[in-house]
Amino acid sequence: MNTPALPSETLGAGVVKRPTLLADGRELIYYDDPDTRLGAERAIDARDLDPRPATATMRRDVLTGDWISVAASRQNRAFMPPAEFDPLAPQTAANPSEIPSTYDVAVFENKSPSFGPALATAHGDAPAGDDAPRGLDDVDAPGLGRTRTAVGRCEVVCFSPEHEGSFGTLSVTRARTVIEAWADRTAALSALPGVQQVFPFENRGEAIGVTLPHPHGQIYSYPYITPRTANLLRQLETEGDDLFSRILEFEQNSERVIVAGEHWTAFVPFAARWPLEVHLLPNRHVADLAETNDAERTELAPLYLRLLRGIDALYDTPTPYIAAWHQAPVNRGRDSVRMHLQLTSPRRAADKLKFLAGSEAAMGAWIGDIAPETAAAKLRDAVESIPEVHA
Repeated sequence: MNTPALPSETLGAGVVKRPTLLADGRELIYYDDPDTRLGAERAIDARDLDPRPATATMRRDVLTGDWISVAASRQNRAFMPPAEFDPLAPQTAANPSEIPSTYDVAVFENKSPSFGPALATAHGDAPAGDDAPRGLDDVDAPGLGRTRTAVGRCEVVCFSPEHEGSFGTLSVTRARTVIEAWADRTAALSALPGVQQVFPFENRGEAIGVTLPHPHGQIYSYPYITPRTANLLRQLETEGDDLFSRILEFEQNSERVIVAGEHWTAFVPFAARWPLEVHLLPNRHVADLAETNDAERTELAPLYLRLLRGIDALYDTPTPYIAAWHQAPVNRGRDSVRMHLQLTSPRRAADKLKFLAGSEAAMGAWIGDIAPETAAAKLRDAVESIPEVHA
């Protein structure tokens, strides 16, 4: 098998980045741990792959102003395959997976993306594609029956070559490598033409809808500002650009703090929607993960691992969750939108889930099942039962 040495770049904490391409032209990037046992050589992807699907089309909902991407190619994605056919494991003779070589952390373009892959430009001034968006004014324009090409990028972030696990099962060193990959991809994706917002996230557990048990997350790069962030920008106009600073001070003086470090604070928010909801904020203003410094990333790795392991300690079985890294848009609100994690779970008891019924799903009017202070006390006890996480 042909295994050439890939070009490399050393990032923070000694993480080494090695970019290459898959057989159909999709980008694949290896991120090697600082103490990796892997060499510079990586196998070539020699699969005979079908052409990449056409870029999805998105339609504007005139009642809300939201854009809905219609990505029919996603119907063919893998669903709970056995370990021997894990599409995120390193390739073997019997398993022609997405990643040719063994790895520490690997990031690649999704084969069935909700956005993209059309981001090439003829003159560098606008993304290519049939009727691609032409900036935020075009995205926000009114009118019935409006469609645009859903340009952007969707990437898969593999946390480990193991078949099962999640971010919380990683070592501190591996968690630090993933954080470095998130920051590096945030910077790269934010620079792509047509991208307005970058969103790293992890879905964990079948109750959330996970279709692969392999420890992984995703990064979506949108051609618009997402509805959640657009609403946040409106709130900042009302509440003031210092809103996140005031929220952090308010929560740090409350009984809802779960764990706090020199650079990060985790708490159950004052108006939590979900039975289990935690926000994790940097103590200084940063717009996205790319703006965090080495000290912040180094502290984040063990602190975030301890938080996740505490959440799992609440019950006898692992807790399903969505870990959503909210970042400022690429071109708006950079001085006021503070990057933060919102971790939510529908689990309201050991054997009970919260389902979004009429009021929440149809009207967006939430009813909390558990007082935030009660949830915070339980979470704090669970996190304190977890030993300090060290490298």
